[in-house]
Amino acid sequence: MRLTRFHLSPPESILTEILTADLRLPRHAEAFLALLNAYALDVMGGGSALPAYAQANLVGELLKRSSAHVILAFVDGEPAGLVNCIEGFSTFAAKPLLNIHDVMVAAPFRGRGIARGMLAKAEEIAKERGCCKLTLEVLQGNVAAQALYRACGYDGYALDPAMGHALFWQKKLA
Repeated sequence: MRLTRFHLSPPESILTEILTADLRLPRHAEAFLALLNAYALDVMGGGSALPAYAQANLVGELLKRSSAHVILAFVDGEPAGLVNCIEGFSTFAAKPLLNIHDVMVAAPFRGRGIARGMLAKAEEIAKERGCCKLTLEVLQGNVAAQALYRACGYDGYALDPAMGHALFWQKKLA
């Protein structure tokens, strides 16, 4: 586990740690589930708690996948933020890519640069793994997240501007 300390927005006396989680550690697993459930309960996460099945099985399932990367932020030892990344593959580049699947900062810790620090950690992981790009999805109404992503160098995806931007669709199977 590599620990990265970032100098974030005031108050500077607060220690913020951003790290790649080891979900075998109870402290990391508990923080991960608590933060992800808080995100799920938020309107930006759907407004409902994680299903009991997910809460009971998610850590074990992620531990089976070397392509999954969990980034946690702690402020003075308290769980403050979470980024979940899943490695994919770009057929056009013949290289891996890293999809940033979930980004959340707990309400009391927002506005301190924690999300920016976690995104920097995701980029560090992507570079270490030889990824050609980072990808993410953002809700159309989440203008605060869009502003952060743009400030960090993210932009809409289009192969040919005449064809427009890519859309993120889904088909639920269960």
